[in-house]
Amino acid sequence: MFDYSCSRRQFLGLAGGIAAMAGLGLAGCGNSAASAAKGSAAGSAAAKDIAGEVTYDGASSFQALVEAAAEKFMDKYPDVIISGSGNGSGKGLTAVAAGTVTIGNSDVFAETKLEKDDVKNLVDHEVAVVGMGPVVSKNVKVDDLSLEQLKGIFSGTITNWKEVGGDDATIVVLNRKAGSGTRATFEAAVFGSEANEFKGDAELDKSGDVQTQLSSTDNAISYLDFSHYDDSKFNAIKVEGVEPKSENVFDNKFPIWATEHMYCAKDADEATTAFLDFMLSDDVQKELVEQQGFIPVSEMKVVKDASGKVTEK
Repeated sequence: MFDYSCSRRQFLGLAGGIAAMAGLGLAGCGNSAASAAKGSAAGSAAAKDIAGEVTYDGASSFQALVEAAAEKFMDKYPDVIISGSGNGSGKGLTAVAAGTVTIGNSDVFAETKLEKDDVKNLVDHEVAVVGMGPVVSKNVKVDDLSLEQLKGIFSGTITNWKEVGGDDATIVVLNRKAGSGTRATFEAAVFGSEANEFKGDAELDKSGDVQTQLSSTDNAISYLDFSHYDDSKFNAIKVEGVEPKSENVFDNKFPIWATEHMYCAKDADEATTAFLDFMLSDDVQKELVEQQGFIPVSEMKVVKDASGKVTEK
């Protein structure tokens, strides 16, 4: 069911981890602030006492960050196995609410995807911030678009690059599928609360699919999180004259960004709770987060709530 993220871990270890987990009591999954405190205190002395299986699904945008953290975590906790997939925020949230995974990764707040009764049984861990922005084929000469122009392109009312200062060529719109947190974040910034039913020329499952198709398609536009930018394959462009850089996200100068969430059940098992604590520890926040192209939550000067409202900290 899940992609086995860490091939160096033998399947025999999984069996041992499950057996060990059967003897563990359930541990509550604390809130982000409490988890951060516990994460910094979770020393190596407890490492040998934790065992079990952690599974996740959800946003592909920060799957690589989760995988990198999982490797470090399993080095410290050799009796824990972590595996998962990146099938989109909607699927991750649905899966953790249903109990088919222990963690649901999401670019958006659970309140935007789930029923209230499901949300109240989950605990949110905000583990990073990610900037997202429009990306275009290498042959496209446009290097800056306003939010209004993006709205026209992704609603299908602007269909030719010459309408926004480019060549006379039909715009190929590569969209993400419904349920994608990246799509939800992008559309919230571009359309606000206005509904948008335009699908574009293709609806792709994952960030990796966007990278692949954009690099092989002329005159195309899509959107990706900063960690998936690759200027050898496509060009990231400005929005409202502002470059898509992390430092421009700190104060909301660059307007397209999201908080990365990892949700668990309130009665999550000890292995899951320990991994979420670890995601908020210095090992991850001061090393892996920036290495993977994300922004530590502590560096943000503003916060965004579930309605999309941005306020100063």
